[in-house]
Amino acid sequence: MKYTDTGKKDTRGGFGAGLYEAAVKNPNVVGLTADLTGSLKMEKFVEAYPERFYQCGIGEANMIGVAAGMALTGKIPFAGSFAEFVTGRVYDQIRQEVAYGNTNVKIASSHAGITLGEDGATHQTMEDIALMRALPNMVVINPCDFNQTKAATIAAAEYVGPVYLRFGRPGVPNFTPEDQKFEIGKAIVMEEGKDVSIICTGHLVWESLKAADILAEEGIKAEVIDIATIKPLDTEAILASVKKCGCVVVAEEHNNAGGLGEAVCGVLATTAPAPVELVNGGDGFGQSGAPAELLKAYGLDAEHVAAAARKAIARK
Repeated sequence: MKYTDTGKKDTRGGFGAGLYEAAVKNPNVVGLTADLTGSLKMEKFVEAYPERFYQCGIGEANMIGVAAGMALTGKIPFAGSFAEFVTGRVYDQIRQEVAYGNTNVKIASSHAGITLGEDGATHQTMEDIALMRALPNMVVINPCDFNQTKAATIAAAEYVGPVYLRFGRPGVPNFTPEDQKFEIGKAIVMEEGKDVSIICTGHLVWESLKAADILAEEGIKAEVIDIATIKPLDTEAILASVKKCGCVVVAEEHNNAGGLGEAVCGVLATTAPAPVELVNGGDGFGQSGAPAELLKAYGLDAEHVAAAARKAIARK
């Protein structure tokens, strides 16, 4: 593996760091949260710019409405809460006031996926990408580590239009470049290969890189592609990789319905059919447990990604 874990850091921390830098660059950047300032690591922003911070309390629907109004006056609002609450609880307001109006609101969703851990199914969300992908005008970003989340947050502030930013709670390997420039809609080829394409997103990027190492020991060269932007999808990068490798694994910390796997399958079915194996959370809810234990229990670790790659290769 050409990437090195420089130390475990949470991706929500990357959001906090990116929000602060975006605010330094642009006085129109404002922050809102639903009683979760610390959980979204917004403290540095709040300390530096208290006059640009709005505590909306436990009222996500109102927060989105306030954010949309601010956007219409020229502000660049980042509205943050837990992924479960800022999507499912407030979907109508996002649809009507953000997506339909194409307003310049950035929805910051922390504690996404199953790796939220011990809080269990009521707070975990494995369906948020599906909800956000379905909305016209909505950009969907799911970064893989602290550095990429920081860069993605800065890019979201510069982009004009609705953005859904997804990040997690636990400390995970931080391995992408610190000085990177994030390009919305662009995939990143993390490892080049010829035998199988592993298309991955979020926390599953590191697991996929580890899976590529496992496969390399067996003489299998896997190509690992980081899809940090799930919508718009970089179809050119996907098709180029599949044309070369001939089979695909899609790995994501999300349910089977409506996530990256379905998006990739849609591209391949209409353009370049190939064997596909999906590594995801299936059709169900989460449960309480440590993040690493849950990844293994739900088949979302490196060993399961490698096993899926072997199955895809066998189907070529």
